[in-house]
Amino acid sequence: MPPYPKAHGLLDGKVTLVTAAAGAGIGYATARRCAEEGATIVVSDRHERRLAAAADALTELTGVKPLAVPCDVTSEAQVLALFDAVVEAHGRLDVVVNNAGLGGTAPLAEMSDEQWHAVIDVTLNGTMRCTRAALRQMTAQGSGVIVNNASVIGWRAQRGQSHYAAAKAGVMALTRCVALEAAEHGVRVNAVAPSLAVHPFLAKVTSEELLAELAAKEAFGRSAEPWEVANVIVFLASDYSSYMTGEVVSVSSQHP
Repeated sequence: MPPYPKAHGLLDGKVTLVTAAAGAGIGYATARRCAEEGATIVVSDRHERRLAAAADALTELTGVKPLAVPCDVTSEAQVLALFDAVVEAHGRLDVVVNNAGLGGTAPLAEMSDEQWHAVIDVTLNGTMRCTRAALRQMTAQGSGVIVNNASVIGWRAQRGQSHYAAAKAGVMALTRCVALEAAEHGVRVNAVAPSLAVHPFLAKVTSEELLAELAAKEAFGRSAEPWEVANVIVFLASDYSSYMTGEVVSVSSQHP
């Protein structure tokens, strides 16, 4: 396991919003890494109690209490209220990390419309809603970076994951198309595509056999730590990736 990285001020002064930032997964790890790199953090999640706990943890870590705004990304009204709150509090918005996603396992022949729509609405439509809101603000200010959380499952196949794979492939396509539209306004749009980043909640809802099987497919023979995915997100959010847009960066050895 590599050591946890030292901060280098890669996001100094950048107002950064991370969705689905509560809990112990990629969202919170990203909020933490961005804060450590000097960003002014705003965190959001639909789980208010866990969101408050994440904000408290970031406050203890950095000494600065982040703005925490509850938001369900399936609601356009809540998404607009979230972005309005960020701009009202900080006057601008430099980075948005669209991390909200919903999984599940079901063979398509047994999947209900409700199961399909729930995953698509959070994972793809929610990313679209937040990207659209971010673009409106960033276009007006003439700068900004959007980083979407996709998945290698958008490229490869896995049983029982047709809804999630379709949603993540959609996030990849959305990223590429929007990047072309946003470039003339000085806004960059990229995505990360992790494979397996194990955290306590995932370990609780996923069998040890499946986790071991997925980890064995990786070049390093292990799952990623959430902060290892967050490191790539920080890079894409920073000025070090200033000429990158429309890219989907795999954080896994499993890619085309």
